[in-house]
Amino acid sequence: MRAIEIVKIALEAFGAPIYVRREIVHNRHVVNELSKEGAIFVQEVDEVPVGGRVIFSAHGVSPAVRERSKSRNLKVIDATCPLVSKVHFEAVKFARQGYSLVLIGHREHDEIEGTLGEAPAVTQVVASVQEVATLQVPDPDRVAYLTQTTLSLHEARDIIKALKLKFPKIAGPRTKDICYATENRQVSVRHVARDAGLVLVVGSANSSNSNRLVEVSRSLGTTSYLIDDFRAIHPVWLEDVVTVAVTAGASAPEVLVQGVVDHLRNYGFDSVEEVEVMLEVMHFNLPVEIARAAATAAAAGVPVS
Repeated sequence: MRAIEIVKIALEAFGAPIYVRREIVHNRHVVNELSKEGAIFVQEVDEVPVGGRVIFSAHGVSPAVRERSKSRNLKVIDATCPLVSKVHFEAVKFARQGYSLVLIGHREHDEIEGTLGEAPAVTQVVASVQEVATLQVPDPDRVAYLTQTTLSLHEARDIIKALKLKFPKIAGPRTKDICYATENRQVSVRHVARDAGLVLVVGSANSSNSNRLVEVSRSLGTTSYLIDDFRAIHPVWLEDVVTVAVTAGASAPEVLVQGVVDHLRNYGFDSVEEVEVMLEVMHFNLPVEIARAAATAAAAGVPVS
């Protein structure tokens, strides 16, 4: 939710319009709400007026996008998730050390596009164990891997295992790249899906981490659906179901989750138990310009999100 907060503070501190390159997070409701508040979402920075203010989404951008923004004299606020920035740093480090890079992830995802741009000449993207078999590199002893932060734990594990078999000396990140929020939700879904007749994942269709939650649930044999909100629930899904587990992607607002829970009460699911499998305590600082704007507003007695 850090990236969403950044957009809200920017709108309050600097006023509309605030341009945002791509979706700030992959959630349709969030994008629609921020649009109503004055955020303008664009595909590329060329759509931002020269000298305008633009926010980079949580998924990060390539160096080419940063250079293009600079050439257009844009006022940039970087909302890149710090965990994604970590992967970018690792890509640059390995490339400078002469490694060929294998980036594990989904080619169409904004995060992969940004990371790939750090060292495109030496980076290959793989999305499956099968693709590992076709990899060709100049020096099999100088290979390193990185992962998209929103992958399935098991998906990444199997691909990494295949890479280690193909390149026994392969290097990897000092700490795993998969986002703690993504990992925690996957672990939690595995915990509750075994006892549920149905799992509902609140999140948008283009949300990688939300789709992974559905996959994890289905891998355990539990029926699971990805829904934007309660209106997507089909009553037939609830027939003969005793227990429904509700979870959400990392960028889904809590109000949408509560809406699903309230809607399920209409079908007799009155007993609600909140299950906390893993406690999330990690916190990341806001970008300097946003922190300053929030502090100035607070000093003036103006409420800031």
